[in-house]
Amino acid sequence: MPEIIRTLIDRRETSEPSVLPEELRIAYGGDLWFPPSGPQRPYVIANFVSTVDGVVSYEIAGKSGGGDISGFDESDRFIMGLLRASADAVMVGSGTLHQTAAEHLFVAGRVYPEARDLYARYRSEALKKTAPPLQVVVSGSGRVDLTRAIFRTPGIRTLIVTAQAGRDLLAANGVGSLVSTEVRSLEGPIIAPASILELLRAEFGVSLLLHEGGPTLFGRFVADGCVDELFLTIAPQVAGRNMQPLRPGLIAGVEFLPETAPWLDIVSVKARGNHLYLRYSAA
Repeated sequence: MPEIIRTLIDRRETSEPSVLPEELRIAYGGDLWFPPSGPQRPYVIANFVSTVDGVVSYEIAGKSGGGDISGFDESDRFIMGLLRASADAVMVGSGTLHQTAAEHLFVAGRVYPEARDLYARYRSEALKKTAPPLQVVVSGSGRVDLTRAIFRTPGIRTLIVTAQAGRDLLAANGVGSLVSTEVRSLEGPIIAPASILELLRAEFGVSLLLHEGGPTLFGRFVADGCVDELFLTIAPQVAGRNMQPLRPGLIAGVEFLPETAPWLDIVSVKARGNHLYLRYSAA
């Protein structure tokens, strides 16, 4: 288990009883609780890590993942595992998928195996969730590597959300032979976040969705008002930006004006060493 994370600010007041097993609650520096989802869509939380100057990926082959931004910080990985253990589904865009190792699964034990048993007990006993979170990959084009473990691991259910052209490409590439992978096509080529959320709620029973990026997909969700909370680790380094490809920030592909830019409310601020772990809710 990581060194205990210190809670500096916690503004969420709730009468809900603690749901985390004691060891997880001590390590996290408090409890973790989410409001219930509405009838139309899941409650959406997002998780990112950023440098002090706002870079979320170095955009260098083999070094594009969040671990290179966080310095493979133990507490960042612990929190990511805790959020995955809490969620009914974990969603990524195809770009984020292909930045991870081919064998990676978006489940708690893969990102922080030291707490695998505690995560499993929390998920099954406290949350009454018996299956791993649904793995959701969003790709309008359908250009995903179907040899990756996420599409072929027994016991892991995966959903690819795509446009009609993407569905046709996936079918041609043999997705129908993958017993644990399903495909749903929505109107595209840019798929509306609200349509994705309605699909996940209505057909897959998702109440809590964890959004793990990337910046373009996340930007569309923010622009459409489809993110309820953001967990953001601030790593104590600067990465800079210079030549193409431009290193991305938290959001890409959309921009706001001063009068339309979304504001966030601080829910909690936690720290370990020189890293900060921020939790925001939509204002």
